[in-house]
Amino acid sequence: MPDNGWPAERIDTSIAHSARIYDYVIGGKDFYPADKEAGDAMVREWPALPVHMRANRAFMNRAVSWLCEEAGIRQFLDIGTGIPTSPNVHEIAQSVAPDARIVYVDNDPIVLTLSQGLLASSPEGGTAYVEADMRDPDAILRAPEFRTTLDLHRPVGLTVIGIVHFVLDEDDAVGIVRRLLEPLASGSYLAMSVGTADFAPVEVYRVAREYAARGMPMRLRTRSEAEEFFDGLELVAPGLMQVHRWHPDAAHTPVADRDIAMYGAVARKP
Repeated sequence: MPDNGWPAERIDTSIAHSARIYDYVIGGKDFYPADKEAGDAMVREWPALPVHMRANRAFMNRAVSWLCEEAGIRQFLDIGTGIPTSPNVHEIAQSVAPDARIVYVDNDPIVLTLSQGLLASSPEGGTAYVEADMRDPDAILRAPEFRTTLDLHRPVGLTVIGIVHFVLDEDDAVGIVRRLLEPLASGSYLAMSVGTADFAPVEVYRVAREYAARGMPMRLRTRSEAEEFFDGLELVAPGLMQVHRWHPDAAHTPVADRDIAMYGAVARKP
């Protein structure tokens, strides 16, 4: 049993997991042979996969920074957190505002096992972790950690980064995001990235096939389908873009559009 009390037998290291594949491909260390085998197979199908995944992570960093610096957001609800990779949301937010508060949500036991890094808040702020599946948004919204960490009378930044392509049509991804936004105050924001095959369909669908073969079917979305997540919200300029094109850093390394399979946007709740 790990120090945090989480039963180790709940972590099946013989089966690849999306969070651990992601960690392996972007150069992390918290993966197992099954994840490495899956990641290697996917990179063979699409050599740009590491570029794509790192660009998605960089989008999250820039979106959180923008929300803190430009929109004054001091609270975040991060859905599908994944394995802790510095900088995490609280590290980015608290570097701007030490009193920022963050609730992380994931349903992978290994994420909780490694969550000490997610809970290392500044003294002025706070972090909490909710073990829940985003397909059950009410379980997230009912969680004591959510209710006690965030003040729902004040705006919240809802971050849903690189996860909805694992939510199939029967689970209603758009409805899930709307339900998570529902209790958040006016002036809250949604920062989100949405998987697509619009730019490299052959290669990206090959990667999707590798995920599906390991029990992780994907639902890739067109631009118009991605736009549905932001209906009723006020898009921040420049709107819905491939993630590497949303507020790029001045010193960013140029990336080809065909190497990115993710749309991203930030939008305000009226």
